[in-house]
Amino acid sequence: MSEVAAVILAGGRGERLGGANKAMIEIGGLRLIDRVRTALAGCEPILIAAGRTPLALEGVRAVPDLDSDYAGPLAGVAAAVHALRDTEAQWLLSVAVDTPFFPPDFIDRANQVRGEVDVVVGCYGAQNYPTNALWRLTAIRTLPDDIHNGTAPHSLKRQIAALRSARLDYSPLAPEDPFANVNTAEDLMNLRSRESSMTRG
Repeated sequence: MSEVAAVILAGGRGERLGGANKAMIEIGGLRLIDRVRTALAGCEPILIAAGRTPLALEGVRAVPDLDSDYAGPLAGVAAAVHALRDTEAQWLLSVAVDTPFFPPDFIDRANQVRGEVDVVVGCYGAQNYPTNALWRLTAIRTLPDDIHNGTAPHSLKRQIAALRSARLDYSPLAPEDPFANVNTAEDLMNLRSRESSMTRG
C-alpha cells in the first residue's frame, strides 16, 4: 500500500461539450481517463469519483458520491476520503479527469514543498487548480461527516482556504500549462493540437 492514494475526479456533466463523457474523450488516440491513470503510477489505490453513477473501469475502484446535497469535485474528494478511512494512505492526490497533460512528477515536487501544510495545490502562474492537489488525509478526515451534516464548504477552493496550503507553480518548469483542461470544444481542439505538436516534436 502506497502512502499516497489518488482519486480521479470525473463527475462533470460535459454540458459545454454536448453532454459528452469527458473520461472517454480521446486525445492523441488515448482516452482522457487513461492519460490521467498513466500519470498516477505509484499511487495506490487509485479511485474514480464520477458522481452518483460511477464509471466501471478495470483496475480502478469507483467511489460514488455520499448521500447529500453536495456535488462536484468537493463531493468526489469527500467520497475518496470516506473510502480510504480504513487504509494506510496518508495523502490523497486529486486529479481532474480532463487534465490530459497532468505532470507525472507532481507528487515528487509536492513532497519538496509540503512541509507542515495540509494541501499542495497545482498552479500555473497566477492560475490555481484546486482539483489538482495533494491533500493530507488527517487534515480532511472529517470532510465526509461535514458533508453529511451540511457544514462542509461548497467548493474545493473554500476547503483549501480553510487549510494550511502551498502552491506548486509549474510556470518555471513547463513551457505550457500542464493543468489545462477540457471544458469546451475549443479547449479540446487546442489540447489535441498541442498533443499533435508534441508528438511531431
